[in-house]
Amino acid sequence: MNRDLISSPHLRVQPNVRGVMLRVLAALLPGIAVFTGLFGPGVLLNLLWCIAAAVLTEITVMALRGRDWRVIVDGSAVLTGALLALALPPDAPWWLPVLGGFFAVSLGKQVYGGIGFNPFNPAMVGYVVLLISFPVAMTAWPSPNLGWATDAVSQATALDHARTALTQGRTLTEVFADPGFESASVRGWLWVSLAYLVGGLFLLQQRTIRWQIPLGVLLGMGLMALIFWGIDSDRYASPLFHWTSGAAMLGAFFIATDPVSASTTPRGRLIFGLGVGVLTWIIRSWGGYPDGFAFAVLLMNILAPTIDRYTPTRVYGTGRRMERP
Repeated sequence: MNRDLISSPHLRVQPNVRGVMLRVLAALLPGIAVFTGLFGPGVLLNLLWCIAAAVLTEITVMALRGRDWRVIVDGSAVLTGALLALALPPDAPWWLPVLGGFFAVSLGKQVYGGIGFNPFNPAMVGYVVLLISFPVAMTAWPSPNLGWATDAVSQATALDHARTALTQGRTLTEVFADPGFESASVRGWLWVSLAYLVGGLFLLQQRTIRWQIPLGVLLGMGLMALIFWGIDSDRYASPLFHWTSGAAMLGAFFIATDPVSASTTPRGRLIFGLGVGVLTWIIRSWGGYPDGFAFAVLLMNILAPTIDRYTPTRVYGTGRRMERP
């Protein structure tokens, strides 16, 4: 049969799971390079420990379940470990990323049946377990630009510093005037965020992820920040500060877009992203943690099936929507 003469319509052939994982890992490289350049070799050590722990946990659990452990070649455990490592402080002790990789794969993925069955983002499950269990170790970050120095200086992140100052009765105008805050902390995270943005745009161009979730995250976060920044700019930071601080860009393009635990319909993906962005801003501004992206993603993971149920797609070739299950 001459396959070249098959008539339209044609379906776009998507790469397999391994191809998607490799493409996402490749998109992370600009962010990893800038992150390492600003914060030091601890970033690479975290990647090594997290990925090794995630892969070994996957092999062990698959063997205990009597399944073929060679499934690790799909790269999903490697990506889970990489995403978790990039959310950890670069100077974290070695056991912290090891525990995180173990919890991410065991509690976030394998306990539900493995790849494709996890209702929550595995990397964020591991991160939240570490943040709740070891809050001091998880909030000790080195100062940007000093990461390669022998005696790196530990300090709060820009988000944490601003949040702590506000609780002490200072204004954001005073915080941004602090020596070294603007040049080191804010600009450092700005470059990291731009690098993740470059990788995220590559994924969009390759159609590995859809635009609705990243746009929803940034819109939700930005609209909330714009409203309250307009009301009181001495207490609430601008949208640009929120977009370029903490895990905003990494989360919007690489974490919230998890195809298993996020919404799957076009309108659902947009609602899901908006919810992640709004919740992240709320937790950052009024919650107990300076960067609430992980909690926001997990909370929206709970709502994803309901969002999909009420945002059905149209049946191809008809004007009606699919019936709700």
